[in-house]
Amino acid sequence: MRIRSLGVIDDAVVELSPGFTAVTGETGAGKTMVVTSLGLLLGGRADAALVRIGAEKAVVEGRITVPADAPVAVRAEEAGAELDDGALLISRTVSAEGRSRAHLGGRSVPVGMLAELADELVAVHGQTDQQGLLKLSRQRQALDRYAGDAVAVPLAKYQEAYRRLRAVSAELDEITTRARERAQEADLLRFGLEEIEAVEPRAGEDVELAEEAERLGHAEALSSAATVAHAALAGNPEDPEGIDATTLVAGAQRALEAVRSHDPALAALADRIGEIGILLGDVAGELAGYADDLDADPLRLAAVEERRAALTGLTRKYGETDEGVAAVLAWAERAAARLTELDSDDERIDELTAERDALRVGLGGLAQALTDARGEAAERFAAAVTEELASLAMPHARVSFESRQTDDPEGVEVGGRTVAYGPAGADEVELLLAPHPGAPARPIAKGASGGELSRVMLAVEVVFAGTDPVPTYLFDEVDAGVGGKAAVEIGRRLARLARTAQVVVVTHLPQVAAFADRQLLVEKTNDGSVTRSGVKVLEGEDRIRELSRMLAGQEDSETARAHAEELLATARADG
Repeated sequence: MRIRSLGVIDDAVVELSPGFTAVTGETGAGKTMVVTSLGLLLGGRADAALVRIGAEKAVVEGRITVPADAPVAVRAEEAGAELDDGALLISRTVSAEGRSRAHLGGRSVPVGMLAELADELVAVHGQTDQQGLLKLSRQRQALDRYAGDAVAVPLAKYQEAYRRLRAVSAELDEITTRARERAQEADLLRFGLEEIEAVEPRAGEDVELAEEAERLGHAEALSSAATVAHAALAGNPEDPEGIDATTLVAGAQRALEAVRSHDPALAALADRIGEIGILLGDVAGELAGYADDLDADPLRLAAVEERRAALTGLTRKYGETDEGVAAVLAWAERAAARLTELDSDDERIDELTAERDALRVGLGGLAQALTDARGEAAERFAAAVTEELASLAMPHARVSFESRQTDDPEGVEVGGRTVAYGPAGADEVELLLAPHPGAPARPIAKGASGGELSRVMLAVEVVFAGTDPVPTYLFDEVDAGVGGKAAVEIGRRLARLARTAQVVVVTHLPQVAAFADRQLLVEKTNDGSVTRSGVKVLEGEDRIRELSRMLAGQEDSETARAHAEELLATARADG
């Protein structure tokens, strides 16, 4: 990772090797900025307070190697990202104003995309994650994650039935609690349909009536115009001396017909004039028919206007004015369908009630299957974590799970009891710890000290690593409150975990750092910042000096140096 202008870090590059990497340094030197930086790359919340004072923005860039066929690579490519020689390039920018931007494989993406990929890439654990493990919901999720398909398969079936039950119950509640409102709605729809049925509008009728009203309202002018036009084309019987268009055209055709044999061009013109004569005759005939058929009856006009008023009234109530009768008919169709639905409420209530009861019975059976699967997995999980705790200097500690249900008369039947249920089943799962023989098993929130809780968390993660591994594990001072032999055992266990995954540990314990394959030192310059040269890989004498400082606070103490060398020798022999 390259980190710029983040907290105390001015500009630094952190190269994390395969295996076990320990990040050490003085308190306040910026070790936790490594965790913060990785959190930002994985979609963590951006905070303007992280930006170094005086800088416009903080930038974190990371290069993560992923197999081309890994689910995370496939998902990234679906989002438009491109792999760079088998690596996924991720960057996150946080401005001093708090704005955040994310890039994945050269493509700008929502920050949520980084968070979506995070679970496939890195498991991050720190003091806040230990607090998260104290939540019952997180403990149940941890158990389900460990159980794998044994719980995942029945859980998927349970959740599908649970969602359907929620939907059926909501619809049933909506019908029964809103019975009065639905009855009022049905009355209004019925009234509207009856009003429309009384008028009996036809599709397009409003347009036809508007055209007819226009004609009837101007009947006298239309009749006069048609009569004058007919006389101009075909002549006026009352004026035999008058000249009309038909007569003139006929004369023109006769003149050309007399000489058409002498010139084909003139013959063609004669034919065209003949066509004009035919057309004039047709138009004159239609004009005569139009004038004869035109109805100037004022009673008919009054009837048309009355009908139009009735249609307009319907349109104002049940449609859009500019859409006319078509909108009224569309409303009537929708209203009829809705009324059918409302009128069938009683039948629908019976159907929904029967389906709800059947779903509850089925859900109870699925919840029982989940309880059984969790119980079997809990025994294996507790035994595995207990075995790990023996390797972490807690040889007499015992971990167990308590599974319980809460009685609820509105719940589902599990194990002969009617119990409360939720989206993940009916079980409340709690992790219990008995730290030594004779001690009662108590919830880890009450029965574990800070150091014990750190080791329980590490043991849980080691157990997970064998069933649901991720490529990288990051531990931020999960060894807090631990020392002596327990610290050595934690370092040894982390080293073993690093045989199958990349492990990064931010630690203040030399017993843990000694087991690392690579040790990084974060140190400030005189002006209080961490620069590119402030993150160093420690080897040989430099590593012994840092371990001595961590042991005794004095790099040059001969006793501390001897102890540091002994720690390194022990770690190498163990490896």
